[in-house]
Amino acid sequence: MVKHFLGLLLGPLFLVASCQSHSADEFIKLEELTIAEIHLAYQSGRYNCQNLVSKYIQEMAKKDENLQAITIVNPLALSRAKLLDEEYMKTKKLRPLHGIPIIVKDNINTVGLPTTAGSFALEHFIPDENAFIINQLEKAGAIVLAKSNMAEWAFSPMHTNSSLGGTTRNPYNLDYVPAGSSGGTAAAVASNFALGGLGTDTGNSIRGPSSHCALVGFRTTIGLISREGIVPLFLRNDVVGPMCRTVEDATKMMEVMVGYDSLDQVTAHSIGKSANNYTQYLQKGGLEGSRIGVLREVSEANVDPEIKALFEVALEDLDSLGADVIDPILIPNFAFLSEGNWCSVFRKDVEKFLKDYVKNDTIRTMEDIIRIGTTAPISQQRLEAYASKAGRWGKGDSACLGAYQDEKRIAFRMAIENMMDSLALDAIVYPSWNKKPARIDFFEEEYGGDNNQIIAPHTGQPAFTVPMGYCSDNLPVGIQFLGRMYDEPTLIKLSYAYEQGTQHRKAPQASVINE
Repeated sequence: MVKHFLGLLLGPLFLVASCQSHSADEFIKLEELTIAEIHLAYQSGRYNCQNLVSKYIQEMAKKDENLQAITIVNPLALSRAKLLDEEYMKTKKLRPLHGIPIIVKDNINTVGLPTTAGSFALEHFIPDENAFIINQLEKAGAIVLAKSNMAEWAFSPMHTNSSLGGTTRNPYNLDYVPAGSSGGTAAAVASNFALGGLGTDTGNSIRGPSSHCALVGFRTTIGLISREGIVPLFLRNDVVGPMCRTVEDATKMMEVMVGYDSLDQVTAHSIGKSANNYTQYLQKGGLEGSRIGVLREVSEANVDPEIKALFEVALEDLDSLGADVIDPILIPNFAFLSEGNWCSVFRKDVEKFLKDYVKNDTIRTMEDIIRIGTTAPISQQRLEAYASKAGRWGKGDSACLGAYQDEKRIAFRMAIENMMDSLALDAIVYPSWNKKPARIDFFEEEYGGDNNQIIAPHTGQPAFTVPMGYCSDNLPVGIQFLGRMYDEPTLIKLSYAYEQGTQHRKAPQASVINE
């Protein structure tokens, strides 16, 4: 099991890490570190890449036993850090993400490390090539520090449980879920195990866990970032993106991943529409003069009173920070347009991944995956359901196509963007969840209010979640900004200004993680 690998690796790596300079360690305060702060430290000589990687490995060794966020630590992380230190000593130049340790969700291909999607079927799959985005991040200087647990096959938005990684807990309250499926990345980044991380999002899985763990999560426009080399759930909905503690760091990670990839043709739609410099939109006054629409049809749907109260405060904050808040807005035929968009295409997508990447004659089909088995009840249910039924769920039998071809998805998107144009809106806001995080022991019964699933996965539009505050039991809550296709610059501007004006993010209490 991969968790077994974690124990084997953390032991020797912890010893190596402990042998790094103790004087340098004294200068490294991991809590809420940012890319800018790390680069200043490198330039001043206070510590180097190796010192930082060592410190993060020590932190994981001390704290991850209770969280179960990490599946494997990269045994080559310190070697890569050494090379980056040597490069800086020669050139005195830092790459955009030079020496920045990141966590990678365990469905993203990384050379030399298992990519399992939490499953027994892929337990021994070790890719010989990186996913496109990993190459982009490493070219920018990032260090893959570790891989994270996930809801097996990315099936569950409710919690993060897998056959290989067990159950990940929320670092703000260990009795609660971090949501799914990127809960391992969320718990790790929130706990300061790395600077940031990667999640994937079919319907919820970047924004949901980010909201539950007081993080910033970017679901970008479908087509902006390549999904090549990533175990798919529904490729017609899938995106990959950053999960970080700040909008600035998420923007810096996103920026280096953007680009056309011939192996993921949906990225051809981004040609001529992406920006060369996204960090220029990190403006503290970015909300001044903006127009923000409030989608009450979403925010009022069976909402928890505590979430509603926090959202009303957030709207007041947006107003005080200079936004013109249009409340409410109405999208014509919203209830009708938002229904019937989900399609079961897992068999087609995963079998192509097995053929193109895994290349193992004993694991070629859904039936092989089912035969190998799982210990996760939700995975068993979903595997059997997806094996027996393909096509559109619920009403309608039209073809299941991509965001740029599917008539239902296009109609939904056009209704939203036409309304935005008519009111000159810059973005639409609503809570990322209308309900609090569920308790782990009751994750199915208490799951609800997942607003992440309703719009962006179907329309293809970008949607960013940012911390909005905390409800009872110290549980984080997020606000979501929805924008037009390829209008990440505006969402960066708005979400950064809101974050800087409210400063809701705080680290989990060490006493909670160390219980």
